[in-house]
Amino acid sequence: MIYIVLSAIGFGFLFLFEVVSINNLPAFKPIIFLISNGLLIPSVILMALSPNKVIFPVWTFCLGWILLPPAVFLKIYSLLIGLPFRKTYISKEVSHTLITTGIYSLVRYPWLGSFLLMLLALILVSGSRLLMIATPILIGMNLILAILQDRFFYIRMFTGYAGYRRQTPMLIPNRQSLKAFMRSIRSEMRTFNFGKNKQ
Repeated sequence: MIYIVLSAIGFGFLFLFEVVSINNLPAFKPIIFLISNGLLIPSVILMALSPNKVIFPVWTFCLGWILLPPAVFLKIYSLLIGLPFRKTYISKEVSHTLITTGIYSLVRYPWLGSFLLMLLALILVSGSRLLMIATPILIGMNLILAILQDRFFYIRMFTGYAGYRRQTPMLIPNRQSLKAFMRSIRSEMRTFNFGKNKQ
């Protein structure tokens, strides 16, 4: 259970990260970012490796390995590539740039869905009872963080966030956001091809 507590503390540091960002105390951002990930990532891995197992059918183990790589990729992409990494997590200046393109034109919180998928895949792969207990807690904490970001932090940090919130669903894509996502992908592909042609 110590790993659940450590991951909860890690989420506490994520809340603190938002407080630091909105209050223009960016010097603390890299430290808080490293502490939160230093608590969360090892805790989830160690919970997955916990020896107390549930025996699942072989097909669920295979399904877990099919789901795990795209879930991890989407989690990494949405938090570390889809957002300007340096300005968001490391730079001493506060990033007030609202990202509404790419995966963020599909839903406002792509990292939350990918985190849920990643935890479910890890449960299927590992059969860890501890991770099964921890998953609802971790998802609940993620959801609370997303709601606080959505209602209190981002509306103050980003100009135009209210309009973005009206146009883009929080977690589940709709027809309008799918169209916006496809337009965004086509635009990025054109930009990429144009840059390639210039070389």
